[in-house]
Amino acid sequence: METNERQEDWESLGLSNDFLFGKVMSNPKLCIQLLERIFPELEIERIEYPELQKSIKEDVDARSVRLDVYVKDSEEKVYDIEMQTTNNGELPKRSRYYQGMIDLQLINRGESYRGLNQSYIIFICMEDIFKDNRHIYTFENICIQNNGIVLRDGAVKIFLNTKSDREDVTPQLKAFLDYVDGRKTPDPYVEELEKAVAEAKKNRKWRHEYMTLLMRDQENIEKGRIQGRKEGIKEERRKIIINMLSKGYTNEQIMMLCDTSYEEINECKKSL
Repeated sequence: METNERQEDWESLGLSNDFLFGKVMSNPKLCIQLLERIFPELEIERIEYPELQKSIKEDVDARSVRLDVYVKDSEEKVYDIEMQTTNNGELPKRSRYYQGMIDLQLINRGESYRGLNQSYIIFICMEDIFKDNRHIYTFENICIQNNGIVLRDGAVKIFLNTKSDREDVTPQLKAFLDYVDGRKTPDPYVEELEKAVAEAKKNRKWRHEYMTLLMRDQENIEKGRIQGRKEGIKEERRKIIINMLSKGYTNEQIMMLCDTSYEEINECKKSL
């Protein structure tokens, strides 16, 4: 993507972009208002940002996680809010992975499990991934044999849907979800968000950071394509080697014709 195209992309971003959403929610006032719209029963005095867009990677073999908005309130409850514009069918299991990785950060080795904070993982989705026309889907662990028995493990997962036409949430939360979806309705919080989005786009540091991340993502995608092509070539060569071995070709003949090694040939022999 050329520089001018990246510039145009930055100017056209809305709150549904996860990067811009994270920057706008770095304003504690706006973040608290959003949480209070999602949880109208709560009155949040203050929040802390342990690390905005927190990167979590427990060990070298673990898949890294970059959280859009990760905050803690005055009662030590933890909230992870994720903006999700696409549905690849992995969100439920992704929420499980996020929960596990967050829990690993909340207590140190040897500490009591009682130290695990109440936590909420919230996905704001641009489509109805559960197909029940709801604005909000809340999941807690309950007993299948008796739905009245709740595990009370302190973990809650919430999926918000911007596309529902049900009257199942407060007008305040619906106004926010409509705005994310590109439908602006008269609402004081939405007005504040719109101003914050406009201000964020004027921030040169954030624009540069976004463009850098965009270029890095594109480079990783291209690396993935190249690796995929290499893997495809390797698999085709493996099939040819196995076929040649079955026909009695010697190692030396295969090495000369297939540009391979003794190690690869020996590996292929295991499939015979």
